[in-house]
Amino acid sequence: MKFALSTNWCNRRLESGEAIADEALALGFDALELGFCTVAEQVPGIRSRLDEMPVGSVHAFCPVPISAPQGHPELYQLASMDEGARAIARIHVRRNIEFAADIGASAVVLHAGRVPCRGFFSRWDAKRRARRGAKLVEPFKRELDALVPVLEKCGVVLGLENLPYLEGFPSPDEMKALAGDWVGAWFDTGHDFVIGGCREHVVGMHVNDSVGGDDHLPPGEGKIDFSALKPMAEAARHVVLEPNADVTRQALANGLAHIRKLWT
Repeated sequence: MKFALSTNWCNRRLESGEAIADEALALGFDALELGFCTVAEQVPGIRSRLDEMPVGSVHAFCPVPISAPQGHPELYQLASMDEGARAIARIHVRRNIEFAADIGASAVVLHAGRVPCRGFFSRWDAKRRARRGAKLVEPFKRELDALVPVLEKCGVVLGLENLPYLEGFPSPDEMKALAGDWVGAWFDTGHDFVIGGCREHVVGMHVNDSVGGDDHLPPGEGKIDFSALKPMAEAARHVVLEPNADVTRQALANGLAHIRKLWT
């Protein structure tokens, strides 16, 4: 099993793409996921190291669009009831698919969007979320159908990540209506620990430990039972450690060693 490192861990600390790739190589990783904090200036250096440190996946929106002040996975929402917002998101998702293919990656990770579900008398309304989510499935499916020819041409699969809040789209049930040959679920272990995620049609994984929040700890530092997730990891095309930027180099090395021991 090969393990990739999300560059979100060090994009803001290491300015050059060469340094990012070299750091991952020194830590023992097999590949990179270019995170949504990757800037265009870092891409040439990453390209120069592809022979030693390939890119397996790209997390939209990457590199950070020049129109955005900083990277964020939900700059644009393909899952929106607003047609104009979907049109803008479609342009950027397509660019990410083409960029992924150009740099040799075979997957794009996407935060699809959020379903507003606040009630008048409670902070969250699960029934409201279910009703509104159901209405969003068809327009979102049309967007995916329009992107499938691009995915197929580029040889890139689109992974829809489970998100750590009730508003996150798609839910596991919604995912069942969206999965296909070129679209699948991207399972984040930490997000799943917070609210759950789709465990079917998984094309890739973000491996994060958690003590109860969206904390992105190295494996072994939280409460997640990674042994139980081994079959999913063995079936996934991409397995990516995605630690938060405050994780130390030694803690990350320990986390990689921990998960390798459990899963290989």
